[in-house]
Formats: sequence, C-alpha cells, structure tokens
Amino acid sequence: MATVTRYSLDAALADPDAVAATIALDGVVIVEGLLAAAVVERVNDEVAASVAAADPDESLFNPVMSAFHGPNTRQVAGVPGLSRTFAVDVMCHPLYLALCDRILLPSCSRYQLNLGHWLQRGPGAEEQWMHRDELVWNDVPWPHPELQVASVIAFVDFTKDNGATRVVPGSHTWADRGLPAVEQMATPVEPDQIAYAEMPAGSAVIYSGGTIHAGGSNVTDIPRRAAHLSYTLGWLRTEENNYLSAPPAYAATLPREAQELLGYAIHDSIGRGGGYLGMVRMQDPVDLLQRGEL
Repeated sequence: MATVTRYSLDAALADPDAVAATIALDGVVIVEGLLAAAVVERVNDEVAASVAAADPDESLFNPVMSAFHGPNTRQVAGVPGLSRTFAVDVMCHPLYLALCDRILLPSCSRYQLNLGHWLQRGPGAEEQWMHRDELVWNDVPWPHPELQVASVIAFVDFTKDNGATRVVPGSHTWADRGLPAVEQMATPVEPDQIAYAEMPAGSAVIYSGGTIHAGGSNVTDIPRRAAHLSYTLGWLRTEENNYLSAPPAYAATLPREAQELLGYAIHDSIGRGGGYLGMVRMQDPVDLLQRGEL
C-alpha cells in the first residue's frame, strides 16, 4: 500500500516551502491538526441544519453527478455562505494561503476559492470513481501550470472503514494526465498504488488538481463528515458560483481577505503585461463592497 507524507500544523506553518515541495514531488500531503477542535465543532454546528435537510436523492444538474456521489451521500454546497467559521477560519487559513502563494500565484495575479463543498458519506456509501479534480477544466490544453490546490478536511476521524479519501501519490506525473477526461477516468489504478488518508478530525489531505483520488466506501454505521475545499487561478471560472452562494449582503459582513477569496476582487494583470477581469463600473468590486456600494 502506498503512503502519504505527513506534517503537523506547526511544522507545516514553519516551513510551507517544504509542504509545497512535497506536493510538487508526490502530488499530496496530509497535515494533521490543521483546524483546532473548537473550529471543527463550530463548523459542524453551523452546517448541521443544512446537512440534515440535504436530500441524497435530489435531482442534480447532470445525472452523472448523482451517480458519482451515490445515494448515501449528503451534499451541501456553498459552505462559506452557510458557516462564517468556515469562511473566516478555514477558507482563509494561513497554511492554505501560503501553499496557494507558492503553487498558484506564479500563474495568476490573484487566486480564488473554487469550491467549499460538504460531503457527508453515510453508511453504505460505495467507493467513488477515481478521478482528477482538474478535469472540470479539461479544455485547458496540456501541458499547463497547476490549476488547483485541493483538499479534503476531516470533520470526524477518518478511517479506512468509514471512507477515508483514497489517493494515488505520484499520479500527477503520469503520462495520462494530458489525455481526454474519459481516457483518464479509465486509467487502471493498482491496489498497491493507493493510500488511505486516515487522519484525526481537524486534519486535511491536500493535493494537486492532477492527483488521482476518490472517496472510500463507508462500511461503518457512522457518517463520514468532510469538506472539499479548493482554490484555483483567478482567471478560471470556478466550479461553484461563489457570488451567488455567498451574495454581496452576506459577503459584506466578512473580512476583506474572505471577500477577495470569494472572487469579489478584480483580477488585475496589468502589472504582468495583461489586462483585468471582473471589474464593476470600472472599479474593483471588493472596494465597492467595502464602501457599501454593491
């Protein structure tokens, strides 16, 4: 069975260069103790009503998505718009931002939240299909720079039995990464290439958008609560429309850093010899938001 390099939060914050280098080499790391127990508890409490109301049988925009997640998974999208703790203490976590500075910022003037998505895989949930998250941008020609920093955060202890994320270290370097999505999804993965992200609540498995991974099967009677949190280049369209899931009236109550990550800041590449994206009335929307003009 494959293994994943582990860091404690203290070590990771002290040397984010080492963590970023491990992701570049292996495609994945585990950071234990990323979130304090109080943060885990508050996020669990703040999303509880939405998770309870989520219908695993709800029709999604594409039937493939229902098959991908399966009938035993409760999904809640737009978590930063539902949990202020998630928006401030998780989405803006200094380690995530340090890694995005190193992995994404060389290819953009500003990175942004891609997705903050709750995935509660209940008893009976089967293994997800192995996949790369960056396939949502499969039309970007290969080779390309890293498009995404992705993660799964444990909000209960992750074990192999309750569906810990399965990840394939090194798969971000495989030759199939440049193939069409359908061919990548068909790439065989051998059991000894798979590592299980077993880790205590508050930890995260952080990986490249090009690293093959999937949710595991839950053969216990305890739901596996987790959040997928990912960031992408500021000039790419995000998986979720974060302006609608965290609308201006709510976003205005958040710190500026959170507003910027949610996409309310302009992507200004003029200083890099480019142009700009996302202006409103020829102004930076985050400034308008700060002044109460949105």
